[in-house]
Amino acid sequence: MKKLLYLGGGLLGAVAGATTALTLRFRRNQEREWEEWARFRPRKLDIGAVKSLSILPLIDWYTAREDLAGEPGVSYLVEADDTTILFDVGYNVRGEHPSPLLRNMEALGVKLEDVDCIVISHLHCDHVGGMRCQRRRTFALSGEPLDLSGVTAFVPEPMTHPTATVEVVEEPRVIAPGVATIGPIGRALFFLGWVEEQSLAVNVEGKGIVLVVGCGHQGVRRIVERAEMLFDEPLYGLIGGLHLPVTASRETLLGIPLQRLAGTGRPPWSPLRKSDVEEVLAYLKGKGLQLIGLSAHDSCDWTLAAFREAFGPAYREVRVGERITVT
Repeated sequence: MKKLLYLGGGLLGAVAGATTALTLRFRRNQEREWEEWARFRPRKLDIGAVKSLSILPLIDWYTAREDLAGEPGVSYLVEADDTTILFDVGYNVRGEHPSPLLRNMEALGVKLEDVDCIVISHLHCDHVGGMRCQRRRTFALSGEPLDLSGVTAFVPEPMTHPTATVEVVEEPRVIAPGVATIGPIGRALFFLGWVEEQSLAVNVEGKGIVLVVGCGHQGVRRIVERAEMLFDEPLYGLIGGLHLPVTASRETLLGIPLQRLAGTGRPPWSPLRKSDVEEVLAYLKGKGLQLIGLSAHDSCDWTLAAFREAFGPAYREVRVGERITVT
């Protein structure tokens, strides 16, 4: 009995110690987050414009056809006039070759040689090709190396790749006619620590700015506010993830809802609630968006339904193989 008490006491002590360490780190990172946001001095970007925009999900949770693979990761093919961008490269949970991304690309008639550049939203496993890539601070489109010579990858923090040309984005910049990254925005996450995430902005002639978002760890308000700082054009739409898993997680480990617990950035004693989603909806509705599509990879079905109902005909499903166009 005494042995069990000692073991129980030791376990509780370890949990308490870990919680204290995480809390202290979280508070330090929160201070850094607020300081960096306050220091940012916007410089308007002359982004130019495109006549047409197409966003084709190559990896996400739901698929438009049975022959396509879904997973809790993200990869979108963004075509802005003559520029083709691969935005994130999925998860590839099992390290397969060919990966779900490559298999979906083949099924959808997408050729790697048509990709002009790659944009990595942030250095998390479900966006860079797996946990091994995250640990090594790199990205991979499949379980075996692919030659990406001649392709530039725009990344939000220092990363490497064996063959691609890697450019670290430190501030907002235009990367192609009518296309810009709004620059990394830092965020304190309780379990996952510090993360830098960037989103794409595409200016569609006669419409305005369409934002393409990976996970939305930055927080939707800061994404929108950053775009409003950078561009004179109105905000037209937003496609991608906003990390709003209030009722369930797409990934679980031993019954633990990983996205609800770790991905929202909040301490476990202050979980994301439906009222928080309702606040996000009210905020975005107030911006008069004409187009919105929420990724299911990091948001639950309750949240998707709430967005679908709130935005009505302006809402688009984000499903692998289902193209979203703006012209």
